[in-house]
Amino acid sequence: MPVREASVPSAPPGLGPRREEALDAIRQLWGYDTLRPLQEEAIAATLARRDSLVVMPTGGGKSLCYQLPPLLSGRLCIVVSPLIALMKDQVDGLRAAGYPAAALHSNLDAEETAAIRAQVAAGGVRLLLVAPERLLTESFLAWLARLHDKGGGAEGTGGIESIAIDEAHCISQWGHDFRPEYRRLAELRAIFPGVPFHAYTATATPRVRDDIVAQLRLREPVVLVGIFDRPNLTYRILPRVDLLEQVVEALNRHPNRAAIVYCISRKDTESLAASLRNRHIDARAYHAGMDGSERTRVQSDFKNEKLNVVVATVAFGMGIDRGDVRCVIHAAMPKTVEHYQQETGRAGRDGLPAECVLFYSGGDVVRWKQVMQRGAQDSDAPDDSVRAALAVQFELLEHIQRLCSGTRCRHRALTAYFGQEYTPPAGDQVPAPTPAKGLPGGCGACDVCLDELDHVEDATDIARKILSCVFRVEQNFGAAYVADVLRGSRLAKILERRHDQLSTFGLLKDTPRETILGYINQLVDAGLLDRSGGEYPVLRLNGASAAVLKNQHAVTLSRPKQLTSAHAEVAAAAAPLSPQEQQFFESLRGLRRMLAEKANLPPYAVFGDETLQEIVRVRPGSPASLVSIRGIGQVKLATFGPAVLAHVREWCAANSLPLDAAKGSRPRRADLGDGRTPRQGRPRTRSTEMFGQGATIDEVAQAIGLSHNTAAAHLCDYILSAKPASVEKWVDPLTHREVKAAASEVGTDLLRPIFDKLGGKVPYEQIRVVVNHIIATGSPTG
Repeated sequence: MPVREASVPSAPPGLGPRREEALDAIRQLWGYDTLRPLQEEAIAATLARRDSLVVMPTGGGKSLCYQLPPLLSGRLCIVVSPLIALMKDQVDGLRAAGYPAAALHSNLDAEETAAIRAQVAAGGVRLLLVAPERLLTESFLAWLARLHDKGGGAEGTGGIESIAIDEAHCISQWGHDFRPEYRRLAELRAIFPGVPFHAYTATATPRVRDDIVAQLRLREPVVLVGIFDRPNLTYRILPRVDLLEQVVEALNRHPNRAAIVYCISRKDTESLAASLRNRHIDARAYHAGMDGSERTRVQSDFKNEKLNVVVATVAFGMGIDRGDVRCVIHAAMPKTVEHYQQETGRAGRDGLPAECVLFYSGGDVVRWKQVMQRGAQDSDAPDDSVRAALAVQFELLEHIQRLCSGTRCRHRALTAYFGQEYTPPAGDQVPAPTPAKGLPGGCGACDVCLDELDHVEDATDIARKILSCVFRVEQNFGAAYVADVLRGSRLAKILERRHDQLSTFGLLKDTPRETILGYINQLVDAGLLDRSGGEYPVLRLNGASAAVLKNQHAVTLSRPKQLTSAHAEVAAAAAPLSPQEQQFFESLRGLRRMLAEKANLPPYAVFGDETLQEIVRVRPGSPASLVSIRGIGQVKLATFGPAVLAHVREWCAANSLPLDAAKGSRPRRADLGDGRTPRQGRPRTRSTEMFGQGATIDEVAQAIGLSHNTAAAHLCDYILSAKPASVEKWVDPLTHREVKAAASEVGTDLLRPIFDKLGGKVPYEQIRVVVNHIIATGSPTG
């Protein structure tokens, strides 16, 4: 029976009285003030111990749906994650924000694994990420079962609260990344009968959603499906004419910005990356056949902003969480719409404008079918299963082919594929399209609606010349050979066959070879010409070809207009930076890289581009002003705040700009110390009162019903707002002096150097209290 979507009647009504505690947690750790659409319902489903299926597009915030509940419940969530790189990046980012997370994977040695297991058993971890292969081993399941039973099981206060399956589409044969080991996850039901399951994916059609529910045996799940459209992305699907020139042109629209170029084969990635380097674009290839250390180096350099352009197979991207990818290019058609949605979804994850360009040729379909058929021949599965799987792959390939060859609004076509009606974005999200920007009534953010294709004059005459040439070479040659004959090429193979004597020889001598190939592909896509299968496909005429040759059928051909960085439309930001602000932004990117390197983190785990842009506009001059910026929570304020504030003050002084030029998007609320009368009874108000009376962190947590981490974050906020003369109620004077002395030597930019300076003897929590006190009181560290 089909699953229901979105706001189903049986879904939890929301977080209710726990909503304020949830908002407090995201303010403190992530620096946000609100939950995105469907996040509250997904979190409520987890806390209500309901099974759920959550479908949100890339960048929609699905990770928070399984990260937040463990903080509120104080219990453990197991997350099934498919890639080690994905686990590591997620854990590093969470720890940077002060979240107790860990991952167990094959890159850890025995000592590291034992230490993490001990932390989990002691209750010091709220989120544990693990690959399905490790999770399903007998020994690991036995350990989890003991851990769960010791914690009190489903009704106790400890144990495993939930199991979250990320990339859940991998469990479905109709999904684009089917992985057989995911099918075994349903076995966990028998081992943990009272534990709710939560499936998360960014790309799933209605058929895939039904299959996920069935395969995981979800029980009356809450099904939440977000909006698939990404209004900040500009889509372009254009005929492939001269690939290198087209890729260079697209990359030049985003100079010094992150970009991913996807190719079908490993050989293609190597060739295109080399060609780009010859054009003075620093690009490196990435594919599964590379040496492991080189592959890791490319991924690390890209993640750490030492490399901006990667030319890759589909193997690249799933483990990358870099939010500032401004351009995703497909040098050939991907094999499914789901792959296209997922890969383009890696652009603009920070919500800022980005461009997605696909250069398409009808020959891509033939190549993918060959790849799929080779894979079927090499499979050890039963013949019936292989045939069924191949039929599914061919059907999915047909869908992406229709998307590429169609002329329907790209945003509308994509949302329709995933079972939704397209709704143009509100005017405050993306500027409403106007006739000046493209076609009236269009999305304003795709090649179709921006009217970027030129119709070729004399298209029918050109088509007749191409079809005549196919006939003259007796339908025995492929597109490249036919194009060479039409161009009048005097290659030896043409002269040997005396094809230079044909009436069609040189008929299109003034047309570039790549353009002719583009026209041939368009004729194939339109059904006016056939292309055979096999390793060496040839062109053949069909019934529709005859109608064109007899001048009974008019033909339409198109070519892309010349797009440059000066006039190519990209979904616009609400308020683009001025040249001076852009310089300030670039200086902050440099600071971010330095802070990230010192903290051994990827730059995006420090701050996203959206946060940096807001810093540029606000120009914060104090901790209170800095923490009012979206994406800066208390831990990041304490960890990175001093360095950011010093940089802002120095840059503004050098450029004669005043500080605190605007309010942040997260203005300080009444109960956060802005002088207004607070609403009574709220957790932060009560914690502020109790800390003012000298209560400990644990006393506040127990009295108000907060987790220890949330209460500790409240203490740091209290210190920043109340500026107490002393913090000896929470840190003894000797420890305070030691931390302050260490900070005087290594600075307060990061907590880790202070921790290391003290030999790891002082907990981070106490270091954080002292550092917040130094920031709040402005007391010198020397």
